[in-house]
Amino acid sequence: MLQRLYDRTMELSAHKHALWALFIVSFIESSVFPIPPDVMLIPMVLAARKRAWAIAGVCTVASVLGGLAGYGIGYGLYDTIGRTIVEFYGYAEKFATFQGWYNDHGAWIVFGAGLTPFPYKVITIASGVTALDPATFMIASVLARGLRFFLVAALLWHFGEPIRAFIEKHLGKLTIIFFVLLVGGFVALKYLV
Repeated sequence: MLQRLYDRTMELSAHKHALWALFIVSFIESSVFPIPPDVMLIPMVLAARKRAWAIAGVCTVASVLGGLAGYGIGYGLYDTIGRTIVEFYGYAEKFATFQGWYNDHGAWIVFGAGLTPFPYKVITIASGVTALDPATFMIASVLARGLRFFLVAALLWHFGEPIRAFIEKHLGKLTIIFFVLLVGGFVALKYLV
């Protein structure tokens, strides 16, 4: 089933309404869909390198809007169903501790998940469940998703087809390395300044 979804998503990238398909895939990937929008973003940018920034922009906007939908799912479902389940299993106190921790570090969690291959939908829903400050959620989402999609588009725009295989093979590693370096830089500044 997953292979069929992947294949269908690749087919959509060549369609005349590919930007709309990219918007839809990017939107629903942020809350429920298992295939990342990069599957469409990469071939679309390679096919129309002059439109790389518009394609990355559509992907970013749709992903952030989809993230808001995921946030709403977490926020709404927790109040109606989730709390009862947490209380039934005796985790209400532990969940309150988790919620405090998540809200203290939520911006970094959202940023990290939005930038890396970690399933962003998990974080969007968790952000709603814990009622992470919506402004913090939005800022971290816009920065992370924008950086991720515009970086991929920039590499494809500059290097063309040879970079495609490299990105597809190493995207996860590259974004994790970038995130570790970014966080390491902030930690170094905090303790050295």
